[in-house]
Amino acid sequence: MFQLEGAWWDLPVRALVIYVVLLVLVRLSGKRTVGQFTPFDLLVVMLLSESVSSGLNGEEKSVTAGLLSAATLIGLNVFVATITARSKWAQSIVEGRPVLIGADGKLFSDVMKKNHVPVDDVERALREADCDLQEMRCSFLEADGQISILKNSGRT
Repeated sequence: MFQLEGAWWDLPVRALVIYVVLLVLVRLSGKRTVGQFTPFDLLVVMLLSESVSSGLNGEEKSVTAGLLSAATLIGLNVFVATITARSKWAQSIVEGRPVLIGADGKLFSDVMKKNHVPVDDVERALREADCDLQEMRCSFLEADGQISILKNSGRT
């Protein structure tokens, strides 16, 4: 139950590799995937975890193996959180930067398409900001996937 079948260091190395690869894949998938889960996105995340589980533990089935893998993943997450809190460069690499998706009452459809932002989502953000398109000074797709709206101070 507690006896490892392989080398103890094999599990942290596996966890490190899987963590880094999944982090890169999630970043490449775009801000909207991370920021607002649809049922499809949730399904993908659940299937991702299942698909890497055997690679994470290899042939190990012991409690020790599961705890060692979990501790490694939590440790990596704390490490990444610490680094990103201290370095803007690291934060922009891991979390991304805001993207301007509209300005002066105009939406940039090419930028929205590239970032997988539906017009409906921007319209919802405009309603939440109590702003219509003509009043919009800027709209941003934030690093967390949310859309923020800056309103003109007065109509011109």
